[in-house]
Amino acid sequence: MFDTRLSRRTFLTALGALAVAPTTAHAAPRSPALRSGGSGGRRVAVLGGGIAGLTAAHELSERGFEVTVFEPTALGGKARSIPSPGTGTGGRGDLPGEHGFRFFPGFYQHIPDTMRRIPFPGNPNGVFDNLVAGSAFRMAIPGGPDLTAPASIAPLRPDVLDPVSLQESLAAAFSLGGAIPPHELAVFTRTLVMFLTSSLERRNGQWEHQTWSQTLEADGKSASYRNILVSALTRQLVAARPTVASTRTIGIMGQAFVWNAMGTVPAYGHLDRLLAAPTNEAWIDPWAAHLRALGVRFEMGWAAEALDISSGSITGARLVDGSGTRAVAEADWYVAAMPVERAVPLWSPQILAADPRLEAMRNLQTDWMVGIQYFLRRPTPIAAGHVAYLGSPWALTSISQGQFWGGDFAARYGDGNAHDCLSVDISDWDTPGILHGKTAKECTAEEIARETWAQMSACLDDTGTGVLDENDVVSWFLDPGVRWDADRARNTNDTPLLVNTVGSLSDRPDARTAIPNLFLAGDYVRTDIDLATMESAGESARAAVAALLEAADSPAAPPALYRLHEPPELDPMRRIDADRYRAGLPHILDV
Repeated sequence: MFDTRLSRRTFLTALGALAVAPTTAHAAPRSPALRSGGSGGRRVAVLGGGIAGLTAAHELSERGFEVTVFEPTALGGKARSIPSPGTGTGGRGDLPGEHGFRFFPGFYQHIPDTMRRIPFPGNPNGVFDNLVAGSAFRMAIPGGPDLTAPASIAPLRPDVLDPVSLQESLAAAFSLGGAIPPHELAVFTRTLVMFLTSSLERRNGQWEHQTWSQTLEADGKSASYRNILVSALTRQLVAARPTVASTRTIGIMGQAFVWNAMGTVPAYGHLDRLLAAPTNEAWIDPWAAHLRALGVRFEMGWAAEALDISSGSITGARLVDGSGTRAVAEADWYVAAMPVERAVPLWSPQILAADPRLEAMRNLQTDWMVGIQYFLRRPTPIAAGHVAYLGSPWALTSISQGQFWGGDFAARYGDGNAHDCLSVDISDWDTPGILHGKTAKECTAEEIARETWAQMSACLDDTGTGVLDENDVVSWFLDPGVRWDADRARNTNDTPLLVNTVGSLSDRPDARTAIPNLFLAGDYVRTDIDLATMESAGESARAAVAALLEAADSPAAPPALYRLHEPPELDPMRRIDADRYRAGLPHILDV
C-alpha cells in the first residue's frame, strides 16, 4: 500500500532543500570591462547550466575560450537527477528521482556526438556507451488488449520510396494488429505520405499554420485512431497538444521516427535508447568533471536577472543569488542558455531596441510535463521499453528503469527495501482524473501520486490481476519544482516546458542576435527538430558557438551541425509539390 507518511515527508523534505539559499561561497566574478572589437576577447559568460549551457561550455572550452557558467539551481537543468533527500541509509545513495525519464531516440545526433567526447571509466566511447536499447514499446489501453510494438522493424528498401508503395509500407508498420480501422489507417498513412513528399515551402507555409488534429481529420474518428495516431504521437511522446501543435513540427518528428525505425539511415542508432544508470551518474556528473578539467568554471547559485547594454553591446550580466545578494559578471561574450520563461524577462526596452525580433519570444508558450517516480519492493518490468497509457486523462508514459540499470538497485539506493524505480511522465495537467475528479494542478502531492497510479492500473489491469500492486510501493517522489500555495489548493511549476503551437516558428529566434556579443542557446531557438528536446538544446548551443566563433574572428572550426535525414529519392516529388504550392494548388494527395 502507499506509505503516505513517508511519501509526504520525502516530498516536504525536498521542498525544504530547495528553499535553502544557494551557496554564496563563490561570489560572481567581476572581469575587466568589455573591450572594443571582437577579435581579442576570450572570456565567455554562459547564463544557465542545463543541456544548452553545458554544450556551449564544452564546445567553447575545447576551442580555447575561458568559460564561466552561472547556474541558479543544479547542472543539467530538467535533464538532471533529483535525489529524494534523506532516503539513503547504510552507505547507500538517496533514491534517484528526476524531472522526468530520459529518452534518446535513435535519430538524435548532436547529443550522442557530445556524449562520445565525455570520458567515462571503462567505456571506449565515453558516456555514449551508457546508452542502452529498449526493445519494445507497449501501448496499454483501458478495457482493451495491450499492444506491444518492436522498437525497430525491417529496413525499408529504396525501391519502395514511391507514394503508393510507401503508403503500403507505412500501413503495415502502423497497423498495430488491426487496432486501427482500415479506412482510418488509410487516412493517416495518406496524410503522412503527403507530408513526407511536401516541399519545404508547403511545410513552412500551409503545415505550419494547421494543427496536427486538423490535418489528421481527428473529429469523428474512432477512439483507437485518436488515442494512438493523434494523441500518442504528440501528447505522450513529445509533450505536444495535437489540437494546438503545428503539423509541420509533429510531421518532422514523425518522419524522423519513421526513417529511424525503418533503418533508412545507417548512422542512426536504436529507436528507443535509455541510460544505464541515473542521469547524473551516467552523464551529467562525468560531463561536469570533464568540463572542469578543460578549465570551465561553475558559479552555482546565481541567476541572471538583467543584462546591461551600452553602444549596442552587452557590458555585463546582473546576477542574484538565493539570499538576494547581487553581483555583475563581465565578459567579452555572453550566451543566454536559460529556458524561454527565464530568458524573456531579460529583454529590457534597451535590449529590444537593439534587437526588436526578440519581442516575438513573448508569444512562445509553455506547459507542464513533470515526472513522478515510484520506488517498488520488487522488480516490475512492465515492458522492455516505454509504456504509453493510451486514453489516460493525464497522458501518462512510463519506463521501468531497474531493468536497464546495472547492479543491485536495493544495494545501491534507499534503505534496501526498494528494488525498482517506475518513472512516470505526466503530460496533461489540465484534464480531470478518474480517482479524484480533479486536474493535476488542483491535486495535492499525495492525490497526484494516487491518481497517477490509478490511471496506470486502469490501463494495465482491467481484470483485477494486473502487474501493478500498490503494496509494492515503498515511497514515491514528485519533482520538487511543483510547489503549492499556502492553502494547498493550487500548485505552480518552476520548470515548465516549451510547447509548440501553430504559427510559432516565426516567434522563435536564431542563435545569433542583432547584439554582436549576445547569443542564444535553448530549446526555443530555431533548430532542425523545432521542439523542446535535449537534442534541440544541444543543436542550438552548437549554433550559438558557431556564431560566436565567427564574431570573434576565431580560426577554430565550428562545432558539427547535423540535419535530420531527408531521403533523396523523394526529391522529385517535393519539387513537383513546390511548383504546385507556388501556383496556389494543394498537394497532389490532398483529396
